Amino acid sequence: MKIAVVGTGYVGLVTGTCFADMGNEVICVDIDKTKVAAMQRKQVPIYEPGLEEMFVRNIDEARLQFTTDLSEGVVGAEVIFLALPTPPNEDGSADLSYVLDVADKLGPLLKDYVVIINKSTVPVGTAEAVRKHIAKKAKFAFDVVSNPEFLREGHAVEDFQKPDRIIVGTSSTKARSLIEKLYETIDGPECPILFMNEQTAEMTKYAANAFLAVKISFINEIANFCEVIGVNVDDIRLGIGSDARIGKQFLNAGIGYGGSCFPKDVMALQHSATKRGHTLEILKTVTKTNAKQQRRILDKVSQFYGGDIKGKKFALWGLAFKPNTDDIREAPALEIIEALTSEGAQVVAFDPEAIDNVKKLYGSNPKLSFAKSSYEALKGADALLIATEWPEFRTASPDKIKTLLKTATVFDGRNIYRPEVMKEHGFHYESIGRPVITISP
Repeated sequence: MKIAVVGTGYVGLVTGTCFADMGNEVICVDIDKTKVAAMQRKQVPIYEPGLEEMFVRNIDEARLQFTTDLSEGVVGAEVIFLALPTPPNEDGSADLSYVLDVADKLGPLLKDYVVIINKSTVPVGTAEAVRKHIAKKAKFAFDVVSNPEFLREGHAVEDFQKPDRIIVGTSSTKARSLIEKLYETIDGPECPILFMNEQTAEMTKYAANAFLAVKISFINEIANFCEVIGVNVDDIRLGIGSDARIGKQFLNAGIGYGGSCFPKDVMALQHSATKRGHTLEILKTVTKTNAKQQRRILDKVSQFYGGDIKGKKFALWGLAFKPNTDDIREAPALEIIEALTSEGAQVVAFDPEAIDNVKKLYGSNPKLSFAKSSYEALKGADALLIATEWPEFRTASPDKIKTLLKTATVFDGRNIYRPEVMKEHGFHYESIGRPVITISP
């Protein structure tokens, strides 16, 4: 099939590349001329495991192309994916300007029947809004389908190739047949295509992300209480996660969620409900809980140093909001950097992939510097703070960490080390929802 993908962020680029790898002819459209030129030179603009090799291969085999010209991108396409940003407005609502602007431009460009598939996370009713905007100037029949993505950054290629389910919102028999053809090499007994109407599909995506945000916030609330009563949240996580009704995923206590999805989607769903005179009380609490949780490690640092960290030097491991990505949107590490440096501390940060993105934000901050390795960041630091659970941090040598730090002090916001191991190596070790390990006299 000939496919156009409008927007080359995480969702658009992964979607386009994976469909090309399935043998389709794909052209991706983006308004960023510099970005498009780089992709045409086979430079991947994001870090995502498994993507670069597939990206280069499909360009070489002429199945994947890039352009800034929307008309060039959609000509002859049977399917047009909209993978456009929907950032939050000041009131928390989803900004649909990017989606609707492209919809306005698509109408006069259609030369035959086509299915426009919205991949972006959007409020209920957006498919109908897109249809109306396209219809203003369209002279040919078309259908608008809601096909929300469920790609986890760091696992996006795997999630595309082996999804749990494919959600499709459409009331059109013709569009449904085309979607079945589009996904026929993915669909199977273990990956059903769940057809529903457009509004239900839109709501399903919001409900999924909101529920996961609730689950993360719940275990963090339990973890904080565990610290009060002196029990270990790890045991509780295993105990409740073994219940099939609950499941083990998204039950790791830490310093809250970040990224491009959960924060904005929870806010957008709340706003959508409020606009209709309804209040989602759980989500209001989740938003407050997560904001508080992102400061949890800072509270521990402040308490340990008696509220005075001026002149202290901290090593910070992890800048991305999660491992296996360079995405720093809503990353807890950003608040850590701002808080520590504003109080007069020095921060030396390391992340395997996200340093360049953070430099764009804080490159001129004299109290922030960046190390070339995790161990380099430790040299002479008063303590180590861990904000992202990269695999290489988990396998770091406790003895080497202790040798490089000025004092053997670790604040672990992701619970990557076992407390008993840190005790054996003589650390003062504070994590989330587990007993504090103190250095023996």
